[in-house]
Amino acid sequence: MKNVAALMLISSIALVSCKKETATITKVDPKTGKTVTVEVPADSVAKVAENPAIKDSAGVFTQTFKLEKGKTYPLTTYQRDVKTMEDPQGKTITATSESTDEMNFTVNDIKGNVYDMTLNLVAKRNSQSAQGKTVVVDTKLAIPKEDDLKMIWNINKALTGNKLNMKMDTKGNVVSITGFDAVYNKVTAAVGTLIKDENQKASVVASLKETFNEKVLKDQLNKNLTIIPKKGVKIGEKWTTSENADPSGSIKVTSNYVLKSVGNGAAEISVTGGIPKKTEKKTQGPITHSLSSELAQNGTIKFDQSTGWITNQNIDVKTTQIETISDGKQSQSMKSTSKSSVMVNPSAK
Repeated sequence: MKNVAALMLISSIALVSCKKETATITKVDPKTGKTVTVEVPADSVAKVAENPAIKDSAGVFTQTFKLEKGKTYPLTTYQRDVKTMEDPQGKTITATSESTDEMNFTVNDIKGNVYDMTLNLVAKRNSQSAQGKTVVVDTKLAIPKEDDLKMIWNINKALTGNKLNMKMDTKGNVVSITGFDAVYNKVTAAVGTLIKDENQKASVVASLKETFNEKVLKDQLNKNLTIIPKKGVKIGEKWTTSENADPSGSIKVTSNYVLKSVGNGAAEISVTGGIPKKTEKKTQGPITHSLSSELAQNGTIKFDQSTGWITNQNIDVKTTQIETISDGKQSQSMKSTSKSSVMVNPSAK
């Protein structure tokens, strides 16, 4: 009898020991669209700080930043475009281009709710492939032999290896970015090795200043680093933003976001939207010229729940444009399709 009791005790201990701890994750059920809480093995869940940067209050999630002094956070952007053009006879030409901008951010100090950071411009890479030929301009490689590529490489090389000073608050607002003058001077010197004409040299540097300055970089970082609205959102909640797709502002790109899940150390957001199909027609005499275009995007963005930093973005964008000329009896069309992958920290996908 004692042996039976002992065996039962051992069995109950074994059962208790085998029971695994669980953790809960809140997410949107893809079948029903409803918010659900599911239990998963605790050892499959990433460790999250006790007071994470992305947390909820009464079911509403907000995003802040909790970065550590002395640590470096990556922000590599990558874009791949595959463009196909089809002429009226059905002949197609395909060209592929890729661009990579590698940068990271080191936290030097934290004063109140403001981070003092060094923005490190690490490397740039561009490549183009068409009709069996590929050209590459990579700051991690030697200068290209082609004369028309040497200028691009020199400018990119002068841009990389530089450090800018950035201040950002804990809510993700970029307060300031300074140190551009030193970069401009470096680029001016690099351009001077290939261009002797002072006017041409000044034109190149002026063009750079239009695309690489505090305002442009602040806008880019504000879009990449903070997605969740300041007021916060619930799991499954949708919000929408729009931005100009052309200088006139007549065409807008709409982005629809949904907070899909928060848990397992990550907050995941889905992205859809684009530009609805739009057709413009112009008639002159018997000739009608029409141009239709549309853009669709779809993908996900992930943030680290503990720090609030973006860990990965992977968005596919498809653009279709059809140009048609007709005289009322016959017509000819030229079709252009572009498929793009827009990524942040692609190695983390």
